Amino acid sequence: MVKMRVYEIFTSFQGEGKNQGRRCTFLRLAGCNLDCRWCDTPHARDPSAGIEMSKDEIIDAIQENGVGYVCITGGEPLLQMENLLVVLRTLSLMGYEIEIETNGTIRFDLVQPFASVCMDVKCPSSGEKSDHVLLGGIQAVDSVKFVVADDADLAYADDLLRSVQIAGDVFISPVHGSDLRMIAEHLLSWDHRFRLQLQLHKQIGVR
Repeated sequence: MVKMRVYEIFTSFQGEGKNQGRRCTFLRLAGCNLDCRWCDTPHARDPSAGIEMSKDEIIDAIQENGVGYVCITGGEPLLQMENLLVVLRTLSLMGYEIEIETNGTIRFDLVQPFASVCMDVKCPSSGEKSDHVLLGGIQAVDSVKFVVADDADLAYADDLLRSVQIAGDVFISPVHGSDLRMIAEHLLSWDHRFRLQLQLHKQIGVR
């Protein structure tokens, strides 16, 4: 039987990315392979957090929320790849629109037939690093997010965008509480294709 370690399942508004502002059911899986400074769900990094749920229990919980758009996040959801693929196939066959948020350290090509991918590229202030090779696997329906806090992060993102061609949408997301005006003024000089985006869920005070 397929079992997954689930931290929580809830419905809210998508706070970031290409679907920002849409009602969304979040499936947050437990366990992560990074320890980012800006993690807003540190308790979900523990692989023993939450509860063990079967595929049917997960699907039933998602169906109960009555929302056709599902975001699978973590933690790092791709750590549970084998069982995740079973859940993805079922949700896809049921007609759900699916997005997966990943930290950019694990190959995501196996999930792309069923879901769009939002890859978080870790900048220096996070204390972690993503695998830039994975950016080559980003497709037009996918997206990439840089969470930036300072000039060093902006310079890092700028250099990477100059060296790598990214097929999907690119978002620059300031860390909550950072100097938004400084970041915005800096970005005005860029010639990259990107969108500046604030985290909606933090602005309105929801999960």
